[in-house]
Order: sequence, then C-alpha cells, then structure tokens
Amino acid sequence: MRIAILADIHGNLEALSAVLADAQKRDAADSVWCLGDTVGYGPDPRACIDTLLGTSPVAVAGNHDWAIVGKVSLREFNPYAALACRWTLAQLSPAHIDYLVNLPLQVERGPFTLVHGSPRDPIWEYLVSLTSARACFQHLSTPYCLVGHSHVPFMCREGQGTPEMVELPGNTTIPLGEERLIVNPGSVGQPRDGDPRASYAIYHQEESSLEIRRVSYDLRATQRKMRLAGLPEPLAERLQYGR
Repeated sequence: MRIAILADIHGNLEALSAVLADAQKRDAADSVWCLGDTVGYGPDPRACIDTLLGTSPVAVAGNHDWAIVGKVSLREFNPYAALACRWTLAQLSPAHIDYLVNLPLQVERGPFTLVHGSPRDPIWEYLVSLTSARACFQHLSTPYCLVGHSHVPFMCREGQGTPEMVELPGNTTIPLGEERLIVNPGSVGQPRDGDPRASYAIYHQEESSLEIRRVSYDLRATQRKMRLAGLPEPLAERLQYGR
C-alpha cells in the first residue's frame, strides 16, 4: 500500500491537482492523509475541499481550517491571513463549513499520529526547535508522527535523549525503523523553504519508508486567481519565491 501525505494545501487547486497527479503515477492517490489547512490564503477553497473529499481522506484540522469557521480567533492571525480567512468563509457552502467544523485535532493510523501543529498542541505549535521537538516526543504514543504547519519539510529523530532535526530536500527517502520520528512533508500550496514547488510525501508501507517529493505546478495561474479575487498581493507574490 502507498499513501499520499498532504499538508497545508491552502486553497491552491493547481498545486493540489499536480500533487494528486504525481501521486496517481506512483499508485498513491487512492489513499490520502491530510495534515490540515486545506483552505486559507488561496483562491480555490471550495474546489480544494471537494477534490480532497473525492479521495476519501483521513484528515485533521489546521489552524486556518478552524479560524475560518470561528473555532479559532482571527486575532491570532496577521492582517493578510485574517483577510484571506474572511474571504474564504464567504466562498464556502454550509456543507463545506460543516466539514471543517467537524475535523478532528488528532488521528492515529497504524504506527502514525497525524496532527497539524504537534502532538503537544495540535493546532498552534510550530515544531521549529529541538527544545519543542524533545517535549513533543513525550506526548507521542506511536512510533512516528506526521505534522504540517511550518510549511517546511523536515525530519526530527528522537535519538538517545538528544533529538536531531534536519530539513528534507525533494526526492528524499526516509527509512522507518525502531527510532521514533516526527516528519513534516512540507506544504502543497504555500512552501516556505525557498523551493516554490509543491511538497508532499508518500508512505510506502511494504518498504516501510517515507518519500518526500517536489512537484512543479502552474503557480502563475494561482497568482492570477488570487489577484482577480482581491486577495492580498503579498500572499500571491510569495508563491514564486517559496517563502
């Protein structure tokens, strides 16, 4: 079995479509895990939710998913993100809103825990330091944890009491063994590691490994849609820089 692992789609239909097409070529598109923030920032929230639901995903809530439907305060967001959240809500049907409202914070599937932020704080915590990673391993009951939120693909090894955190370039394979790991597959719709290509992962169950993949997409089409929708210009500009 192969499973496509997506995070931080953020309403970017071109990126999502490219990722699912890439996953289909690798026999991984029929099973999808989503680590939150399907919407927010981008111009196609309805289509992204509908496309994702077409895969019958296992999904958890992200901070943007919940902010858009009022389960998280917009006071926690910068002005651009808050404006995009308000715009996104106006595009959604009651069924889309109901889907976002009912997303769980955390899911366990086999040896994996799925969260958006971290196992310690599923909605808000950014895993960007060894200190936070060390604390999060104490909240983990499975061998492996999959997170999103930072939009940067990385792997954190628990190690012998001293975690090690490394960023992951595209087309990297991570063997899964006895050592506990926290892995971020990167962002589908708004990468922030300097590489504008969409990022996701494939879980190869038989080989017991995770593969990080980068996929080019028509980001200029996404930018055009954002500008036509009146979304903040900095949100459109940042896509071409992967920041």
